[in-house]
Amino acid sequence: MPAIRRATAWAVDFALVVALASALAALTFQRISTLVTDVPGLAARGAFDLLTSRGDVVDASGDLGLSLWNKSVLYVEQAFGLLVVATFLYQWACLALAGRTVGKGLAGLKVTPRMPGRAALRAAVTTVADVAVYAVACVLLVEGQVALSVLVWAVAVALFLFNALPVLGPARRSLADRVAGTAVTGVSLSMPGAMRRVRTPSAAN
Repeated sequence: MPAIRRATAWAVDFALVVALASALAALTFQRISTLVTDVPGLAARGAFDLLTSRGDVVDASGDLGLSLWNKSVLYVEQAFGLLVVATFLYQWACLALAGRTVGKGLAGLKVTPRMPGRAALRAAVTTVADVAVYAVACVLLVEGQVALSVLVWAVAVALFLFNALPVLGPARRSLADRVAGTAVTGVSLSMPGAMRRVRTPSAAN
């Protein structure tokens, strides 16, 4: 069934995104751990802040903690930003060069027509619907904007469904397909010349 093949293709592509997200999460955790466990650096920074605080020790330590927190949040934001950019580049490069992503290739699907401009537009919509809005929601949550984060999460879910559910309809075109003017079709396998049917010459009388 076409819907099952589309779902399989999406699952494979999303698994690659999850693998990248996991690698970025591990790298970000390592960066934050290095920042926090840099005892000599923290001690020097704390001593300098203490000497320039004019006796206001609470504010000095608070500024140090705030600095560490801001750097940690920045690392998280950088990871999400890199995830969004990498997802877009993956979608765009695959569609522009091969007309299909890894998932679509395994599912026997292709995107037509194969044009760089349409590939970029389709990749942008797919990235926004699958990754970008969720990334914004996560960043807002890390920054402490809980209510706004929940609202953006709701928008992300709605956008994902708005992009995916039309695939179940008769046209089989997602929001990304409609915006980019593309369609997902099955790959037609051409038979080798030796396997093609040839007409046998009629026997002589």
